Amino acid sequence: MSKTHSDVGLIGLAVMGQNLALNMADHGFQVSVYNRTTATMEKFVAENPDTPGGLAGQAELADFVQSIAKPRKIILLVKAGKATDAVIDSLVPLLEEGDIIVDGGNAHWLDTIRRERDLAAKGIRFVGSGVSGGEEGARFGPSLMPGGQLSAFEEIEPIWTAIAAKVDAETGKPLTGAKPGKPITGGVACTAYIGANGAGHYVKMVHNGIEYGDMQMICEAYSLLTNLLGLSAPEAGKIFAEWNTGVLDSFLIEITADILQQVDAATGRPFVDVVLDTAGQKGTGKWTSVSALDMGVPAPTVAEAVFARFISAVKEERVAASKILTGPAPKFSGDRDAFIAAIHDALYCSKICSYAQGFQLMRAAESEYNWTLNFAEISRIWRGGCIIRARFLQKITEAYLRDGRLQNLLLDAYFKSEIDRTQANWRKVVAAAAENGIPAPTFYSALAYYDSYRSERLPANLLQGQRDYFGAHTYERVDQPRGKFFHLDWPQPGRPQVEA
Repeated sequence: MSKTHSDVGLIGLAVMGQNLALNMADHGFQVSVYNRTTATMEKFVAENPDTPGGLAGQAELADFVQSIAKPRKIILLVKAGKATDAVIDSLVPLLEEGDIIVDGGNAHWLDTIRRERDLAAKGIRFVGSGVSGGEEGARFGPSLMPGGQLSAFEEIEPIWTAIAAKVDAETGKPLTGAKPGKPITGGVACTAYIGANGAGHYVKMVHNGIEYGDMQMICEAYSLLTNLLGLSAPEAGKIFAEWNTGVLDSFLIEITADILQQVDAATGRPFVDVVLDTAGQKGTGKWTSVSALDMGVPAPTVAEAVFARFISAVKEERVAASKILTGPAPKFSGDRDAFIAAIHDALYCSKICSYAQGFQLMRAAESEYNWTLNFAEISRIWRGGCIIRARFLQKITEAYLRDGRLQNLLLDAYFKSEIDRTQANWRKVVAAAAENGIPAPTFYSALAYYDSYRSERLPANLLQGQRDYFGAHTYERVDQPRGKFFHLDWPQPGRPQVEA
């Protein structure tokens, strides 16, 4: 028997919205649903009549709002940007003080900060929550990254804890086996309060940036296996399946193994061999790179992953260039099995560096926006539900539990030992890629980041001299305190060299 008022409301019944609504209903929450196209809502409710909590469809927005128990909790899963603002504007006149709007879209964190501030002035609470895991995650357990007013999170916490992905308390491994009407109820939920205003959406953005890096690194490993070693796609797929049993165990490695072994029904060829080599993107990787540039944080691996998608998109131009520009023809000689192991290590080391960059970026944002971020908790809630879920994240959680103010993951004893153990292979692979003309931008950039970070002295001393020479931008000296600046009156015809 349905309740008089629903526990929660949801606006936006595209794929993500429908699946999140069913997830909540499976956990016993009655969900009011609304969609701009009423027929979509009616069809959805009609097709799902027997969920444990129940779905209550409303054709009018005012009726939808009135159908929800106070303080109202309304989740938005609509297109980010102007569409989100339009829905919020239509809701505000219908809400009461203390009601809560939750934006579960891929919003820009500065938009979330603005919305939270503007709604607070009207007495309405706002949560910007990252939702990661795609369609499957939304249905059976996503990773949820909520930020905003703490009191608002406390109101939605029972729902978020119930619907989030679950991991084993001891091992951190994702718990699987959820089915419609039979959700997973044990384990540790992959959600936690991230911080004030835009913190949740910022952390989700960095998650997506790291995801860009992970995907491109895997593509580079695949390219080396096939273009340098000459393996077929199915053979490469079996190697990825084997890698998925060790330190690289992750959702993305798992699906890569499946994709590479998929056969195209129309041609009988490997599926990847008939897929056009161009890649799109929705902007969160770019946002991550822009944020890193704005705050002066080195995050080159994510940026290279974004640029790799950009250069893939100019397909016709690349085809034309391939007929003009020259380079070495890939040719491998040596122990193939040893080099496969080396590619594994290059992927692993590059992954460590990419995550190190992402966490450095979040630390800088913490200071920039006056947030308090718990990095052990963030890596914990990424262990299940989200696209970058991986065994590796348990080690990041442990690193930040050992030292919550760890400056860089590379400085943690475990990750230092892992890099020490595998970096010779990493360097071998990067060198082989360059010598054979095989692009591997994230492998290259991650290694350059590592070598730069471990360098006591970089050639920026010359750069300071260049800036002072052409622009009088001043320089610092090694024999003087930091923060004390000097300028050289650079010699011109007839003028002596004078330091000021």
